[in-house]
Amino acid sequence: MVVRPRSGWDGPPGGQRAGHRIAGDGPPPPVARRAGVAALSAPYQIGAALALAVVAVAACAHLAMVFLSVAPANTVTKQHGKAIEEWIYPEFEQNWKLFAPNPLQQNIAVQVRAQVRTADGDIETTGWYDLSARDGEAIDGSLLPSHTEQNELRRAWDFYAATHDGDNRPVGLRGALSEQYVRRIAVMRLYREDAAGRAGTVQRVQVRSRTTNVPPPAWSGEKVSETPVHRVLPWWTVTADEAAGGVR
Repeated sequence: MVVRPRSGWDGPPGGQRAGHRIAGDGPPPPVARRAGVAALSAPYQIGAALALAVVAVAACAHLAMVFLSVAPANTVTKQHGKAIEEWIYPEFEQNWKLFAPNPLQQNIAVQVRAQVRTADGDIETTGWYDLSARDGEAIDGSLLPSHTEQNELRRAWDFYAATHDGDNRPVGLRGALSEQYVRRIAVMRLYREDAAGRAGTVQRVQVRSRTTNVPPPAWSGEKVSETPVHRVLPWWTVTADEAAGGVR
């Protein structure tokens, strides 16, 4: 009788044990796929890297301009003040009204009317459009209100009021810029409201503000006037560039 040593395998010589895979038998294991920028080819990776670099540089430049616009006077602002103002004003102007010790106690509505040339060649004057009320309606009940509807018109009017006296005369170097800014917004909104009608054009616009006092709380003994106060600006002629920029 021949006794064979036990090797743990009772199958035929050269056979495959259960659960063990022989090289070359069956499909190869799946290759992990790359995602994101790594999945792009080399030229596209270079393009994506350059685009990200441009965005990063632009963001850093913008933040630097904003910082210099609110920083105390220094060598950089003295040498490049004009370039900084052209970049910041009027869209990116910064102020400290958030920290004002006396909060606003008035509601200010900006309204506009226009003289339009109709398709027949006649000149007509529209009624007053309450632009602030339109913005309020768009914001009311919106979970994600537009930054433009919340701030564009309000900031434009604040910019105008800060650069003009009570007789609507500019008192600073940015007076003309604030007028142009308000006028462009007014023209854009008028075309959006179809104030000129089909094939009509806006020739002149007139802007006014309507200021009303916020009623004091019931427990306060303060008395305020409930009569609205209007500030009417002169008629402004609309340039061809401003008319072309209107939303039709």
